[in-house]
Order: sequence, then C-alpha cells, then structure tokens
Amino acid sequence: MIHRHSRQRLMAEINVVPYIDVMLVLLIIFMITAPLITQGVKIDLPQTPSEVLPPSQHEPVIVSVNAAGETYIDYGDQPDQVVDEQVLVTRVAGLLKYRPSIQVLIKGDREVPYGRVVAVMGLLQGAGVDSVGLITEPPER
Repeated sequence: MIHRHSRQRLMAEINVVPYIDVMLVLLIIFMITAPLITQGVKIDLPQTPSEVLPPSQHEPVIVSVNAAGETYIDYGDQPDQVVDEQVLVTRVAGLLKYRPSIQVLIKGDREVPYGRVVAVMGLLQGAGVDSVGLITEPPER
C-alpha cells in the first residue's frame, strides 16, 4: 500500500517549468529565423509613386516576370521554379476556387517588354482573376 501511495504523489509533482523554457527558446528561434527564410526571384522593379494596398486577411499571390520574360508564382512547393502558362492558369484558378477573394499581384522586371506583362495579366484574367495589381518600388530621392 505504501508503494502505490508514493507513486501517486510522484505523478502529482511533475515539474513543467523546464518544458516551458524549452518552448520559449524554440519560439524565439523560429521568430528570428522565419524572416530570413523568405525566398524569391530577383526582380528589378520599376520605381513609381503608388499607394499602399489595403491589408487583407490572406497574403496575396505574387506572380513574378523576370527580365528574360520567365514567369514564377509564389504559391506551391517550389516558388523559385519557372512555370509555363498552363501551370500558372491552373494554379491561380485552383486558388480562386479555394479562396475567391484572394489578391493577385504581378512583379514585372523593369527590363521585361510591356507586352509580356500584359500577356500574363490576360492569362490571369482568363483564370478568373477580377483585378490584377502591379508591384512597384517607391522612387529614390
């Protein structure tokens, strides 16, 4: 009988403070490393004065067009892989079915021909996007 009673007392005295300390250290590590992990395609954006978009609940989908005219989409398992027109339309159409109010933005390099950016906008509208935004940088002073 004494053995069972001492076992119950041990179960009631488990110290959780070390577990909380470990959790807080991991949280701090993730908070520091998360911004450093962001990936992207090298795009030299045109500079123009523009207004900041109003915040939304979901992050926008960003379609990038580099100087060579290659297209990338920041949604999926490989955001730094070139996608062809069919894959772009399929992914955006699938996203719109899942989240119809999601914003779609285009980052077009300043060296890419204007017609290529317009062609990507046409593809996005063909996929069901109502409005497409363009990402620019503020002008240097």
